[in-house]
This record gives sequence, structure tokens and C-alpha cells, in this order.
Amino acid sequence: MFDLMPFERKDNSLFRYFDDFDRSFFGGLQNMWPSCQTDIVDQGDRYILRIDLPGFEKEEIHLDVEGGRLTLSAEHKEEKEEKNRFIRRERRYGSVSRSFDIANIDAENIRASYKNGVLELNMPKKAERQPQQKPIEIH
Repeated sequence: MFDLMPFERKDNSLFRYFDDFDRSFFGGLQNMWPSCQTDIVDQGDRYILRIDLPGFEKEEIHLDVEGGRLTLSAEHKEEKEEKNRFIRRERRYGSVSRSFDIANIDAENIRASYKNGVLELNMPKKAERQPQQKPIEIH
């Protein structure tokens, strides 16, 4: 019963040995932390950040701005009361965190929305200061 391998076929191919070696030697590091894939689009007067956070509820996601830095954190909490006796459990509980430099962003006007596992931030750029032209009087 403990050898259940859903959707996999056991075979003795050479590639299977290499895959198993990679998984055991490196411990599956690529799957250890949840992904936080990010796309950043420059739309001239603003940036659009799209961050993949599949499986998180909106209430589990927190955005904080402090000193020119935007920090995103999201956390799944494990339910304490377990009624099921799992034979195999692949769903993960944990957290993800990422920070972004927003020194040239109008932090007061950042807008966020979350839909279908994608957090989208609409981040307007600060207005560029035009150098003021001032004549200098010669004495």
C-alpha cells in the first residue's frame, strides 16, 4: 500500500535511474519552495506586476511598503484537526516571500487585485522632475 505511485509506471530504464539519483542526491530542491513567478511589464507611465500565487486565498496574501521596498508574503497554514488518514499527501503548507525595489514608484497609488491565482499590481511611476530653468543674474 505504501508503494502507491499514482499516474506513474514503474520501469527499469536508464533514465529512471538518473532521475531517481537526481531526486535523492539533490533532495528535489526545485520542489521544496512554492513558486513565486513574476512578470513585470513597463507601460510607460506605470508598471504592471503579475505574480503567480496558485492555491493561495486572498486573505493569505500580504503586501507591505516600507522605505522604498514592497514586500509580498503569502502563507498557507496547516489545519491542526486532521480527520483523514493520508496514504499520500502532496499538498504543501508553507510560505513565500519576495521584495521589490519601488524607489521610482508612487507608492500611495499602487492598486492590487487577485484573480485565478494571479496577483496583479498596478504601480504608477513617480512623475519625473523636470529641471527648472532659472536665469542667473550676473552682478
